Amino acid sequence: MREIKLKALAKINLGLDVLRKREDGYHEVRMIMQTIHMYDQIMLTQTSEPGIKVQTNVDFLPVNEDNLVYKAAKLLMDEFRITDGVNIWLRKFIPTAAGMAGGSSDAAAVLVGVNRMFQLGLSKEDLMKRAVTIGADVPYCVMRGTALAEGIGEILTPLPAIPPCYILIVKPPVSVSTKFVYTNLKANELKVHPDIDGQIAAIREGNLEQMCRCMGNVLETVTIPAYPIIGRIRDEMIACGALNAMMSGSGPTVFGIFDDREKAEAAAGKLRGEGGTGQVFLTTAFHTS
Repeated sequence: MREIKLKALAKINLGLDVLRKREDGYHEVRMIMQTIHMYDQIMLTQTSEPGIKVQTNVDFLPVNEDNLVYKAAKLLMDEFRITDGVNIWLRKFIPTAAGMAGGSSDAAAVLVGVNRMFQLGLSKEDLMKRAVTIGADVPYCVMRGTALAEGIGEILTPLPAIPPCYILIVKPPVSVSTKFVYTNLKANELKVHPDIDGQIAAIREGNLEQMCRCMGNVLETVTIPAYPIIGRIRDEMIACGALNAMMSGSGPTVFGIFDDREKAEAAAGKLRGEGGTGQVFLTTAFHTS
């Protein structure tokens, strides 16, 4: 019996632009993705009994083929005709339905783990090619780090690590449907777009303040009117000294970037002290090297 333990890291979007709605119904995006030090824990156990079994610490998640970790394991085990089984223990810490790619990151970790456990010999690029069949964010979650994502999110260009900073995460007590956000986004009528190219240039120059000035997320045009608490948290982070703050992904998670730890901790304490704000975390960016 072999066991492998993995960390599935969350992500935020430093910039999120939607260029257009395509004829096939998908949205064409340009996003700056950033992995952060917040993670789910996954343990894979090889068994002689065939099949995939999933267990988790949260009762609202499916433990069958509707769970992305099950799909990830099945994808490789079917392709390579693996006759042994695998038990997957998923311990969730990343908030769910939060715009932080928790489910996608879990799936990515299982792809990495099954590849390692059964010695399949697949490279990171091999895994990323397969990952897109599970979800648009899964290839990025295999890659990790700082990256430009284009297409539907699957065309990835690695970027240099962002400068050191403190990232304050607040997940308000509301659930936001990604489908609701994209259905109500008037992508072809957007007048204001974040400066993704300017943000890339700032990252390459190591200019944290300029990187933050270029932050923007067009999905806020849908989510904040529907859930005003998102805008209130964003504005409060900025009032507390964040270089900038915005919603991650389709929400509802809000993050603020600070260049001063004391200011970040004070902001975290203030937001924790306010009733109804939700879950509050202070963390840092994950770098691949």
